[in-house]
This record gives sequence, C-alpha cells and structure tokens, in this order.
Amino acid sequence: MKILLVSPNSPNSFWSFKHALEFLSKKAVLPPLGLLTVAAMLPDDWELKLVDMAVTELNDLDIQWADYVFISAMYVQKGFVRQIIDRCKRMKKKTVAGGPLFTLVPDEYNDVDHLVINEAELTLPQFLKDLARGSAKHLYTSDQWANVQDTPLPAWNLIDQKQYASMCLQYSRGCPFDCDFCDVTTRFGHKSRTKSKAQILAELESIYNLGWKGPVFFVDDNLIGNKQHLKKEILPGVIEWLKEKKYPFSFNTQVSINLADDDELMRLMTQAGFNCVFVGIETPNEESLAECNKVQNKGRDLIACVKKIQQAGMEVQGGFILGFDHDNHAVFETLIRFIQESGIATAMVGLLNAPQGTKLYERMVREKRLLHDSTGDNTDLTMNFVPVMVYKELLQGYRHVVQTIYSEKNYYNRVLAFLKNYNRVTRNRGRTEHCDIKAFVKSLWRLGVVAKGRKYYWRAILWALMRPRYFNTAVRLTIFGHHFRTMFEELYMSAKDRRAQMR
Repeated sequence: MKILLVSPNSPNSFWSFKHALEFLSKKAVLPPLGLLTVAAMLPDDWELKLVDMAVTELNDLDIQWADYVFISAMYVQKGFVRQIIDRCKRMKKKTVAGGPLFTLVPDEYNDVDHLVINEAELTLPQFLKDLARGSAKHLYTSDQWANVQDTPLPAWNLIDQKQYASMCLQYSRGCPFDCDFCDVTTRFGHKSRTKSKAQILAELESIYNLGWKGPVFFVDDNLIGNKQHLKKEILPGVIEWLKEKKYPFSFNTQVSINLADDDELMRLMTQAGFNCVFVGIETPNEESLAECNKVQNKGRDLIACVKKIQQAGMEVQGGFILGFDHDNHAVFETLIRFIQESGIATAMVGLLNAPQGTKLYERMVREKRLLHDSTGDNTDLTMNFVPVMVYKELLQGYRHVVQTIYSEKNYYNRVLAFLKNYNRVTRNRGRTEHCDIKAFVKSLWRLGVVAKGRKYYWRAILWALMRPRYFNTAVRLTIFGHHFRTMFEELYMSAKDRRAQMR
C-alpha cells in the first residue's frame, strides 16, 4: 500500500511566525506531529510519503502515486482542506481524514471516504483491520480516552528537519480546568493523561538522533495538569538526559498561571531546559474571568505571577482576549497597561470566539447570538457571535490595543522590561546554530537600518551586547516584533480591501 500523508497549509497568523521565519531561512515553525504519529501506527510494509504544505507544494504526481491520501488538520486549516479533498476526488483517489477539524465537524465531510476521528490510538487500528478485510466503513469514532502510553514514536524519517524552526513532542493530553471558550476538555477530557518517563526520554533521543540542536516544543495544552508526575518522574529524568547529552535542547510549552504557586516545579522546569511558557491570562478584569470560568486566574495579582515566572528563568508569552460580555470601554487602556507593565513581549491579543464543542458556543446558541462558525483564528478581526459591546467599537478598541502594544517604542520597551526581570538559566541553552547567526545578520539590516523604529532596535541590541547571556533572546524578540507588526498591518490592509470590494 502506498500512503500519502498531507498536512494542509495554514493562513498567515500570529503563531505562523511567517515574517520571522524569513530571518531564519526556515519554512515552518513546527512539523505536523499528529500526522507523524499516525504514520508510525501504519503497517511496516506500507510505503509512506509526507507532504507538509507549509514546507512544500502538493503536486499531482504525489496524489497519483498514492493508493490512499491521509489528511489531518486543525480547524484554522479548513479552507485549505477543502482544496485537497476536491483535488483527490477529481483524481479519483480515496481519502482518509482525522484530527481536530474532522472530529469537530464530521458531518461537513461526507465526501471523505473514511473519517477516522477522535484519538487515533483507538480508532485507527479498527479501520486498518477493516481495510485489510475489504470492509472499511465511512466513520470510525470512539467515546473513550486513549492510553497515551500506547502512543508510538513519531515517524521522523518522513520530514526534513532543516525546514523547521523547532521540533516537538507531546507529554500529556487533557486539562483539569474548564474555561468556557476552550474545546480542549471536549477533545481530551479533564484528567491529564501522561506518557511515561521512558517514553519521553525515547522521544528526546529520537529527536537528538536526527542531529537536531535547538528548541523543542512540548505541545501539551497544559503541561502542568499533573504536577506530581512531572516533578517526581519526568523533569528529573529530562535533567539527567540533558546533562548526559551536554544540553542540546531548550524547551517551551503551555501552562496555566498556577505554575507561579509552585517554586519547586519552576526550579525543576528551568533545570530541565524550559526557558519559555505560554500562559492564557485572557483579561485583568475579574468579572470577565468569572464569566468564562477562568477560576485559576481569579483573585490573583497576575502581573506579580508573570514576573515571578520570569524571575524563575522562563519567558512568559501571554494570551489575551477582548469581547467578553463584562468588557466595557475602559478595558482597552487597562489591557495595554497590563501588557506593558508585565513585560510580556509576545502578547497574543484576540477577539473572543465561540468554537463548536465549547460551553460558550452552547450559551450563544441558547441566547440566539451565534452568527456562524469560528474561523479558528481569533486574531483575524472576526467574531462568530454578537458581543454585548457594539461590534464596531469593540473592533476599533481591539485595533487600538494591538497597534499600541506593537508600536516600535512600546514593544521594545516591553522587551527591555522583560530582559531586566529575566533570570536566564544559561546551561540549558541549546547551541547557537548557523541559522541563528544568519538571522542576526539579517536583523542588522532590516531592523537596524531600514526599519522606522531602528533606534529602539539598537537600544535593545546594545543593552544585550553588554549582557551576553541575554543576547540570543534579545535578537529573537526583535525578530518576533517585526513579524507581529507586519502580520497585523497585512491583516488590516486585507480587511480594508474586503470592505472596499463590498462597497
């Protein structure tokens, strides 16, 4: 059997880092981990080929070669998915689809030959058995949770790791919290299901054997959902492995704000090479936190928590949301002040959306406020329900926030505020690679000479030159800032063009 595995492209967005990748001479941030894991579950005697459309084009010869085309996608990739399915149908090739998009809205893909949805550890084996018997069904689903200790090592041999800015692995699935706008618990449950120490070390070894040196992203929605297992087993094991390998990797991941409550956990994470965490802060408005059931953030000095994590040795990237029912017109300036004071350089500010499968979606349906499905990207200037605040005023306030925090002056001030509060743990650094040097050289011209805000760039670079252990971080953040500014400018221009066409 010849199997073509296809990962669709994604629209340019906050997390695409499209304009930052240009400095690194990389094509994509991360390889398609889910599809690589599925590939490892297929029979050994099958011939596999993977096309990641973020890295290379999908051509007709690839499709013609295959007996089956496997597609896995996130919701934000929906538009690209339809193009792939239509191409396969025109060429009379059978399709097999799974992943978050197809699990969420399977009824929209009745033209896919086989939908293998929910967790592949449970549904893929049955599909493969039926396929071998010549009796494969259209839909395979499960209401159970998979044992992730059965999950195999990803089939890394299918990618060219040089095309990516980071490698990735997954330690756990599930989150103990229940934020009403989030579909993680719908897809993965409230209990944090974890891999074993042996599995994690084997995955690190497999990435190391690729020849990779640099960042590795733990893709967990909340790495610290099971703190005790992390502290007693996983992190001590990673610390010893890193020491033995002479610290080839640095790590980043996603966590909840209660990380700041656990000094031991923060210490172990930084010793294990974690130098960056994404935290869903959402809003400094207590009423809005209560509205969305963000209980872990309520009643806290959120800025103090952020600074504590930074001082422990981890950069905090923050997620923020505008458009809660309890947001008033003061929220925009309040959020700007919060972001500037916190020193969160990478601040993703989005408009609230209600994805299918969430409690927020159900509430919007009950209140007859739902407009359409979410796009899966809350930074694209769209909302899929009617907000309490007048939408035009909310959109104007949102644009004011983004343009203010990503102006050269405010962004670089935030970078310096972060660096001055950041306790960089140097031994878990990862090695400076050729692409890092190239990125810095490109930044000298594009950000230090051509850019309007070049004086702010030089202030940050000169500060970091006097403190070498912060230099790589400073350069990276200057490049990130360029991406965020450019991405939002393009987004606003695109929205302006759409309005002009409508007129």
